[in-house]
Amino acid sequence: MSGTRSPSKTAPAIDPRRIWWLRLWIWPFATGAVAINLFLLGLILHSAGFANIAPVSALVWSLPLGLPATWAASRWIGGLIAEAER
Repeated sequence: MSGTRSPSKTAPAIDPRRIWWLRLWIWPFATGAVAINLFLLGLILHSAGFANIAPVSALVWSLPLGLPATWAASRWIGGLIAEAER
């Protein structure tokens, strides 16, 4: 062969090290998106008669809630990368 190899069906589509690197880069953006959405949810709930969610509270709550959002975003982007590499 000329130095190229065919993709193996049993090999993972993306190297696990690349996934962790991707998650580390996505985490601040996903956490920021979660914080904005929590704050806006607080504004919507305030119009329905509930208490407001302060911006600092939304930031604090977004830290743990940003992890599942990061996982979902990295899976989605990882799938796009795998599709592009095929």
